Amino acid sequence: MSTSTAPAIPTAQAAFLTACREAIGSAHVLTNPSDTAPYLTDQRRRYTGAACAVLCPATSDEVARIVQQAVQHRIALVPQGGNTGLAGGATPDTSGQQALVSLRRLNRVRSIDPHNNTITLEAGVLLAQVQAQAHAAGRLFPLSLAAEGSCTIGGNLATNAGGTGVLRYGNTRELCLGLEVITPQGECWDGLRGLRKDNTGYDLRDLFIGAEGTLGIITAAVMKLHPQPAARITALAALASPHAALEFLALAQRHAGPLLTGFELMSDFCVRLVGQHFSQMRYPFAQPHAQTVLLELSDNESEAHGRALLERLMHAAFDQALVEDAVVASNLRQTAEFWALREHIPLAQAQEGLNIKHDIALPISSIGHFIDATDAAIARAVPGARMVTFGHLGDGNLHYNVQAPVGVDARQFLAQHQAGVNRLVHDSVHQHHGSISAEHGLGQLKVAEAARYKSATELHLMRTLKHALDPLNLMNPGKVIG
Repeated sequence: MSTSTAPAIPTAQAAFLTACREAIGSAHVLTNPSDTAPYLTDQRRRYTGAACAVLCPATSDEVARIVQQAVQHRIALVPQGGNTGLAGGATPDTSGQQALVSLRRLNRVRSIDPHNNTITLEAGVLLAQVQAQAHAAGRLFPLSLAAEGSCTIGGNLATNAGGTGVLRYGNTRELCLGLEVITPQGECWDGLRGLRKDNTGYDLRDLFIGAEGTLGIITAAVMKLHPQPAARITALAALASPHAALEFLALAQRHAGPLLTGFELMSDFCVRLVGQHFSQMRYPFAQPHAQTVLLELSDNESEAHGRALLERLMHAAFDQALVEDAVVASNLRQTAEFWALREHIPLAQAQEGLNIKHDIALPISSIGHFIDATDAAIARAVPGARMVTFGHLGDGNLHYNVQAPVGVDARQFLAQHQAGVNRLVHDSVHQHHGSISAEHGLGQLKVAEAARYKSATELHLMRTLKHALDPLNLMNPGKVIG
């Protein structure tokens, strides 16, 4: 009678796991498949990896000790926050040789400084908790994403997340003043300085923001806070084309200046798709329009002041024939309904079936021409394909997605057309001097694509930086740069 035994754990890996148990406690070194499974598949279920362990440190010092042991035993590490990424950046490979480092237990708000308008917090704090802590202190933390109830500030920093408030407040990079980072050698760089001006050398902070854990592990940050606005005034405006939307954006910026905090574009098919799958989401106009803009003003004076400003803006937009119809939210409930219409687009897409997604950035002035040219090219390549075009028009970020034609099996559509559509879209983005990744990062999804469009000089500089900081290639290998 033969007996089966579990495969032997390599000596270096076994020694690494023993050292990690001593460093952070056995209860926080997960190796049972039922315990590790929730960490190993990305949010879109595009990637499922394997790991020798999921490590759950609770302090920056514990992270440092894990990295030191990883260096000693040559174990690659994959940092992870809330596991809400959309490019596979926080998912390990399938070898089972890498260790995943979950930062969810680093979840303390260390301090709030209302006079400096800053909050110092650890990487595992949920974005929604940052917003709540700021609100309790009479301040605003303006980063806002669909995943804010589950994504972490460390993940937001690692991917330089954008969201709906970039037009006024900037993306995550602009909201960060200082970082604490565990280097690939296991040393702690304490850059938690809440300074707006610091010209004392290289800007190390910006090296790590957007690097997706490939240059070190962010463990804490100093983030900017802002005064809470006295009022939010929200409206939906119907327009004939993206070109009209761009003219409307320019008009809104002239009238409202920095009070304009949101300017979201939604194509007709987007809002129809939401209504089809979420019947409670009511489109407020009597007839369909090619484009709908959701705009929001944040007024620090009063609601009356903000509404008067918006009324003047709308009068000017109608006078110039930029807007075909409009409705202004009369209360907070209606404001929430308007934003829900925008936020349910990805959910409606998922209900409709698999689709080809693109997170792209373009010069704002090029967006109308890009949509015209690329829509026409896709129509020629895939007759009947349905375009789900929406995004943050005010900062040039489009979610430019392609849904299968009616009646076509979605999986078959992806298998047959995804590579060709991606190349067509990305080539068009490049021709319009844009970026193939705006706010989701490269992860493992777009490493090869990014290399295709970057110059040899840019790739050389990136690889030089990676090798200089992480010569053993133990920090999230295979992500961002090949």
